[in-house]
Amino acid sequence: MEISPWSPPGPPVPPPAPAPDRPGPWPVVAAVLVGGWIALVTVLGQVVGWAVDQAVLVAGLDRAVPTWPLVALGTVLLVGAPTLALALLPRSPTVRAVGRIWLAAALALGALTLLRAVPPVHQEVYLAALAGTAALLAVILGRLHDRRRATAAAGGASPSPGGVTSLAVAAGSALLLPWAWLGALGGLLETLLAGLAAAALGALAGVLLDATFWARFTVGAPPRPARLVLVGGLVAGVVLALLAAGAGQSGAQLPALFLLPPLGFVLAALHAAAARAGRPVGRAAVRWLVGLGVLGPLALADPEELTVLLATIRDVPFWVAVATGAAFAVAVLLAVGYGVLLARPRAGTPSRRVAGVAAAALLAAVAVGYVVPGQPGLYGDRLLVVLREQADLGGIPTGAPGRAGRDARAAEVYRRLVATADRTQADLRRELTRLRLHPTPYYLVNAIETDGGPEVRAWLSGRPEVARVLVSQRLRPLPAGAPAVRGTLPAPAGPAWNISLIGADRVWSELGVTGSGVVVGASDSGVDGRHAALAAGFRGGDDSWYDPWAHTRTPNDQGGHGTHTAGSAVGRGGIGVAPGARWVGCVNLDRNLGSPARYLDCLQFMLAPFPFGGDPFTDGRPDRAPDVLTNSWGCPPIEGCDAGALRPATAALATAGILVVAAAGNTGPYCGSVADPPAPYPDVLTVGAVDRTRQLTRFSSRGPAAGGATKPDLVAPGADVLSAYPGGGYATLAGTSMATPQVAGVVALMWSANPALVGDLARTRRILRDTATPAGVRPDDSTARRCGGDADLVGAGLVDAYAAVRAARAG
Repeated sequence: MEISPWSPPGPPVPPPAPAPDRPGPWPVVAAVLVGGWIALVTVLGQVVGWAVDQAVLVAGLDRAVPTWPLVALGTVLLVGAPTLALALLPRSPTVRAVGRIWLAAALALGALTLLRAVPPVHQEVYLAALAGTAALLAVILGRLHDRRRATAAAGGASPSPGGVTSLAVAAGSALLLPWAWLGALGGLLETLLAGLAAAALGALAGVLLDATFWARFTVGAPPRPARLVLVGGLVAGVVLALLAAGAGQSGAQLPALFLLPPLGFVLAALHAAAARAGRPVGRAAVRWLVGLGVLGPLALADPEELTVLLATIRDVPFWVAVATGAAFAVAVLLAVGYGVLLARPRAGTPSRRVAGVAAAALLAAVAVGYVVPGQPGLYGDRLLVVLREQADLGGIPTGAPGRAGRDARAAEVYRRLVATADRTQADLRRELTRLRLHPTPYYLVNAIETDGGPEVRAWLSGRPEVARVLVSQRLRPLPAGAPAVRGTLPAPAGPAWNISLIGADRVWSELGVTGSGVVVGASDSGVDGRHAALAAGFRGGDDSWYDPWAHTRTPNDQGGHGTHTAGSAVGRGGIGVAPGARWVGCVNLDRNLGSPARYLDCLQFMLAPFPFGGDPFTDGRPDRAPDVLTNSWGCPPIEGCDAGALRPATAALATAGILVVAAAGNTGPYCGSVADPPAPYPDVLTVGAVDRTRQLTRFSSRGPAAGGATKPDLVAPGADVLSAYPGGGYATLAGTSMATPQVAGVVALMWSANPALVGDLARTRRILRDTATPAGVRPDDSTARRCGGDADLVGAGLVDAYAAVRAARAG
């Protein structure tokens, strides 16, 4: 409840009404055209800005920081010029007032849009800035408003009749209900800041749409409520559209653009009801309605998840669209219902008791909807604390050739890594546990994942043993699981085209090598362990499957990507390069997004597998480590990684004699686009993609990598590759993800043909490079030659399984 200055008892005194204003047709036409122009520019600017953000994200480029400042400048210029003219030129005071209010809202939008220069991964920082900026704008505009009208203090801040304010609370709660049911909260600090930001935006709306604004539309003898609702609602809707465009990070403002403009008509109807009680609609009603209306998108939807990367069936973008549609329908119904009930010429003043009961009931419905069918709890991102001291792995002897030497090296690497982590993390683990921040230690990179927001991050960054602190993203839960993906294509009649292109079928038939005796580790969205092409190849035991997301005990795959890539490496029936090899699996992607910690979980498991429920530090079995790892993923900045996030991990695996094969990425044709870890690392075998004609695909990422390193190392078929898919069927996919497991399969064939090569990464890489066949670039690929030589496009060339296995056997 808003507290107003004390005054002696007496009937409420409404603000003085402006003199009757009957503008001619042309100022009204100009105002209508300007309003339509504002709506068009605002919506297009926000959609284009978000689309640019998504295009940059999908392309794997650095985030275009100037995008939103340019959108802010363009919007202010395109909107500000006509609104300034509207505020100065017409003779009608009402039209000039409309121009002034639209101009103030446009300037506020410009200031709020600039805040999107803050990276989406730092959501708490953005929300704090949004709350502070909106509150500051409310104070500045409020003081300017009070100076302009001496009566504004009495009229603009005068409270509404109790029933009107309660009706505003009821309407805002109804808008929040779909979000409470379908959305999920972030962390505690993130949620509190979202609430403060929503309140500040409500306060800003209250200043812009105060009693002196509405008084302009009640002039007449007698006042005409229908005119107030229609004209005043349209003008207020334009103001709210401008505020909605600034209400949230890139993506989160799009739902608000649908939800806030209809509330202009709701506020107009509330003012009509308040006017009958002899009072204006006070700022409290506006604050409640707008604040609750924008709270849903701000608090219950993570802007990082409003991305085309999750634009699959029934993921976050789908549920946000459903919540937005439901809330928009509610907003329209409220506008119509309030307009009919409150703006009738003979309508009575809303009953304080009835309105209060309605508001309380809807607030209770929001709480019940959140707790019962919703996703109660806090789901904020975590932090990955990387320590300064990393394990010294120098001087580890090569040992005996083959698997015996590899196992000995892996055991020593595991011992040193765990010892270093235990010694250097002890104090910090105890402190984090004392603060109830739930630390999870890692050894492959000497790091700790923990709860915490910006304040914990700042504290950790100042500790002497900490090198840096990364954000470890956590996806918010969905109201219902996505339907299971299923393959719809039949199995191939013989070896798939890609298998024949690299000569793997000749290795089976002429050399009698299928990959037996070698184990391939697959880290991805999972593997359908019941698929006919993969079931027999699973190594089994209690240490061949790990799911750090859902903690499942048997191989499964909700996304399909992991089954497809595993099939291309070791699948039987003509789809896999090494059908005789066995496989182990780990889930590091959930709904196509990961985090530094989940990637570490799987890489750590591959160095030293452990049984279900075991402790990676004490129960690891390095003698059970797979021989070669296929990794069709990358960790971009939006997931929290920096360039060196996984560097100690791949270095340790290489020292242990485990070959890491990774996808170059699908961010071509841009030069230098082999950028997301682990693809740029020198100890990783990085794979690009070619088509059936041995030509580099347009999507395949190109080098050089950071520091001028030559990447990719090799290419393999990656266009329209047929492989296994969940449910027993098959599917055709394209990407460097499809090319990568084929190279891992070739390594499995080489090591099966000559077990002495197991763990000898230098010789293996040399054979692959020396036996590769030429690969070209399409004539219409105009950007290719700008990236340097052929080595930065196709590496050593197209992997040749037949030649590589013959060379390995001869060696």
